[in-house]
Amino acid sequence: MKLWGTRFTKTTDSLVHQFNASLSFDVRLYDEDIRGSMAWARGLSRAGVLTQDEAREIIAGLEAVLSELATDAFVFDPADEDIHTAVERRLTELVGPVGGKLHTGRSRNDQVTTALRLYLLREIASLRGSLVQLQVAIVDKAAAHLDIIMPGYTHLQQAQPVLFGHWLMSFFWRFQRDWDRLAEAARRTSALPLGAGALAGNPLGVDRHALAVDLGFATVMENSVDAVCDRDYVVDLIAWASLLQMHLSSLAEDIIIWSSSEFGFVQVDDAYATGSSLMPQKRNPDSLELIRGKSGRIVGHLAGTLTTLKGLPSTYNKDLQEDKEALFDTLDTVALELPIAAGVIRTLKVDRARMAAALDDSMLATDLADYLVRRKVPFRQSHRLVGRVVRRAEELQVQLRELDLAEYQAIHPGFAQDLYAVLDFQRSVESRDARGGTAAAAVRIQIEQARMILEDSMSGAV
Repeated sequence: MKLWGTRFTKTTDSLVHQFNASLSFDVRLYDEDIRGSMAWARGLSRAGVLTQDEAREIIAGLEAVLSELATDAFVFDPADEDIHTAVERRLTELVGPVGGKLHTGRSRNDQVTTALRLYLLREIASLRGSLVQLQVAIVDKAAAHLDIIMPGYTHLQQAQPVLFGHWLMSFFWRFQRDWDRLAEAARRTSALPLGAGALAGNPLGVDRHALAVDLGFATVMENSVDAVCDRDYVVDLIAWASLLQMHLSSLAEDIIIWSSSEFGFVQVDDAYATGSSLMPQKRNPDSLELIRGKSGRIVGHLAGTLTTLKGLPSTYNKDLQEDKEALFDTLDTVALELPIAAGVIRTLKVDRARMAAALDDSMLATDLADYLVRRKVPFRQSHRLVGRVVRRAEELQVQLRELDLAEYQAIHPGFAQDLYAVLDFQRSVESRDARGGTAAAAVRIQIEQARMILEDSMSGAV
């Protein structure tokens, strides 16, 4: 007999049971479901619905069920629809009829979303820790390579010289925004739906604020209809993961390109690379390619979840069961990716010589334009003049520093012998010392800020 089956005259078709069941994926919620049930038993006892002895008996039975599940001793029944009904069935087997009192005033509608929120709060704490470790790897690697200049790119074309550490720190700030968004998602998730019943609330005097304290929620949901249908917190997590995935994919893409033979700026450690079954020489950055490749999967989960939710009428609908597989797969994916990405960064080999060899004088064209600006030439005019200089150097197949002064002065008399001092990559980098710039001093400030942020993150201050 199903828990809901008393008014039915036929058993559920076997295919419908299979289609309806969620045990295969929601079994991971067993700890949170049992914690919620224990809190509910205590709440019923405080409200006088259960005696203290009954509550103690139920909680002892739930502890026994928890032990069985934790040690893989739990025997599932083919009729179990989900982890929630499986736990209640086994509880009743262990403690007898008193087990049937646990569900008084509670619906699976508020039970399921309570367990899911508890699970996510635990997962969020773990993900925040993994994200911090990736940020630590980035800061440490950037700090260790503050003297390496590399080509900076826009449109994947050489643009201006930057410090390798400056490029790497750009990802620290992207991941810090991810960390902040995850903290906000945690705040919104930490709202208790238990006590909302199926949709109308609880008539038994259960103190929902006491339940929230018992389970560690920050607050209670204020509307019972909203409590059972809200899945904003699920979308929050998948949307958060989608943005995180974009940042991970961008990091992966840069390293994939720069580890190619044509660039050779970095080398991915063997522990994070694979080979070819045919070509013995290959070192493929497969871990990074998979991070990049899984972006479509996670963004697809976001689109699918939003599509599932977009047309639902109020309160609970069975469609909401579709939230979990997408959510669990998303969280499992990023939970695996974050330590891999951290490991790639920690072990990444940086080739100073290859980066230096790739620097081209044309990247100093903006510095040359600024040289004219300091001589009172309007920037738009200096931009055109330096464009002509670059074109002339290309025609003569020389670097800008190899172009004769006479060629410069033929383009504009404002050019003087001291222009050649501008054509220096170190000088170019160090001149950009404004807040957020690529000068070593500015990057050190970024690193100091980052270390303070990480210290607060790891201490739980933010």
